[in-house]
Amino acid sequence: MHQALFVSEILSNIFAHVYPFFQLSRYYTESLESPYHTESLHHDHTESLHHDHTESLPVSRTLAALAITCKLFHEPAMDLLWADIRGLLPLLGCVTRLNPIVYRNYKTQYLWSSEDIEPLSEHETRQFLRHATRVRSFHEENSRHFHLLENLSFETCAFPSLVSLSFAVDHPQAYAKFLRLFLSPTLRQCYLSVRHPDFKYFATHFTALEHLHIQLRPFSHSIADDLSLLYNSIRSCKQLATLSCPPLDWATWRHISNLPTLLTVDISEPRRVPRWPSGRDTHNFAPFHNLTGLSFDVDTAAYTIAVIQHSELPSLRDFVIHVQVLPWPEAEKLCCALSQCKADQKLEHINIICNGELDEEPSSSSMTVITQFFCFTQLRTLQLEFPHCCFNLDNNLLLEAMASWPHICSLELSDMETVPTVTFRGLFTALSRCPNLRRLNMSMDVAGIDIDPTTESFQHTTLESLKLTRSRVADAEAVARILFSMLPRVDKVTDQWDPWNTEIHFQKQWDEVNRHLDLLNGREPQRSQSPESEQDTDYCC
Repeated sequence: MHQALFVSEILSNIFAHVYPFFQLSRYYTESLESPYHTESLHHDHTESLHHDHTESLPVSRTLAALAITCKLFHEPAMDLLWADIRGLLPLLGCVTRLNPIVYRNYKTQYLWSSEDIEPLSEHETRQFLRHATRVRSFHEENSRHFHLLENLSFETCAFPSLVSLSFAVDHPQAYAKFLRLFLSPTLRQCYLSVRHPDFKYFATHFTALEHLHIQLRPFSHSIADDLSLLYNSIRSCKQLATLSCPPLDWATWRHISNLPTLLTVDISEPRRVPRWPSGRDTHNFAPFHNLTGLSFDVDTAAYTIAVIQHSELPSLRDFVIHVQVLPWPEAEKLCCALSQCKADQKLEHINIICNGELDEEPSSSSMTVITQFFCFTQLRTLQLEFPHCCFNLDNNLLLEAMASWPHICSLELSDMETVPTVTFRGLFTALSRCPNLRRLNMSMDVAGIDIDPTTESFQHTTLESLKLTRSRVADAEAVARILFSMLPRVDKVTDQWDPWNTEIHFQKQWDEVNRHLDLLNGREPQRSQSPESEQDTDYCC
């Protein structure tokens, strides 16, 4: 054996190439919800191998073979083999009494029940924990075997080297106590999907966390009282880089605004929540100097507006909000607040999406919300999907918008309410200012054609995806010739139609435009995509 192999660092690096999926940095960059493979080796009187994901079986077999080749190889190979664990079964397979049951059912892929099996004894607990110190990443999605651990001490972490934890059990309230077994001082990334955890206990274990994701399931009024403990737990975190959680109280917002390590915040509001912070004691937020991503999934925009109005976000690059209800006054406030949060030098991606119905219309004095985004000169993608987001949008405003966003790559203005006034001439004049645009979704007035493609030399050679929402077509062939001449990479135009709306004539008209585009491009016309045309056999050329 070469002398270099006796150097543990060299040997570990070699084995890491055998098992390239395990890199320490992965725990800080990959999602906790990504599927982990599961492999285990029970090295007692015999060696056994079981697996969850067949694609990782050859690698695990290689590591298992290395582990039993010689004493020198055993430890580094075993460290890698046990680094990533999905569920309790690999560890339960180390228990002599359970080993035949676990391995037999892994081979048959049978989800066996352990209801009638007695909890582990003190001796069996030591067998269960035999390789616990090697585990770096643990992922658990159900609680069907947790009762076997009733005799373990919940005051001591059983996995002292754990770096990444995903705990999303199916009966969270009953089994939250078992989470204590995994709260290692080395924990850096944690995903919790629990209803009623002991946040008071957890707070002392979150200090070194860098990535925290807490998903609360729908719960009652009484459990909501424990939210203050959740907030205390988050405020105990001093090194957070990413945070995903329910809406925070203002004290917690102030805390995270002072974290120089914080990069992204994702707020998701559980449905049927009894209440969330509604006060305005937010005057002393510190600037989020390094925050690059901010997203909200909420019922209304009021909470989001309050957060943004009292925040400075000089490094923000991505803003996303999915909202259930967005009245027009709130839409105006939201866009205005975003334009004033000092993100104009960095913001590249904006998504504001509401699928709810409109409860009021803008007045004649209402602003055009798109003008609030002219200050974001670095904008790459803009998606506005709510009623009247194109209110008052005309040729001149579209040109001003495109001139303000020289780097724009994707523009989606999905508005099912506003009557479109942008014409072909206005569109192509604006397109001349944004050479990088690849995707466009908006409403247009294409009934009145105001451009002759035979006399125009302009071509936009980058745009490749065009969706014209509820745009009426008067002359399908003329429209097709304009698109063919001036947008050579667009070979099909789609219309956003509502399957619950019986007025599907827009889609049928664009089917006719696409038929002419196919003919101009020398292709066989494609079958219509509108619901009524499903009974048709083909187009008649």
